[in-house]
Amino acid sequence: MANHKSSEKRIRSTETKKAQNRYQARTVRNAVKKLRNTTDTEEVKKDLPVVISNLDKLAKKSVIHKNKAANLKSKMMKKANSLAKPKAE
Repeated sequence: MANHKSSEKRIRSTETKKAQNRYQARTVRNAVKKLRNTTDTEEVKKDLPVVISNLDKLAKKSVIHKNKAANLKSKMMKKANSLAKPKAE
């Protein structure tokens, strides 16, 4: 157990930040999942910049690893490009 006021405060603030980080990471994971399952090109065009921005923010704050953010962005861009490409008949 903490013996100093500063360490007690650190424990409290760490719990608060942990809760915020988990919420933000969960929200972005859901957005990525939704984007992956979408087949509508217009919806992808609208949501993709927002999701990429959120991934960059989480990576900047070290909530997720920067390489994981890069991999997710790459996969989403491939998906968006494949939807935008006209189908050959």
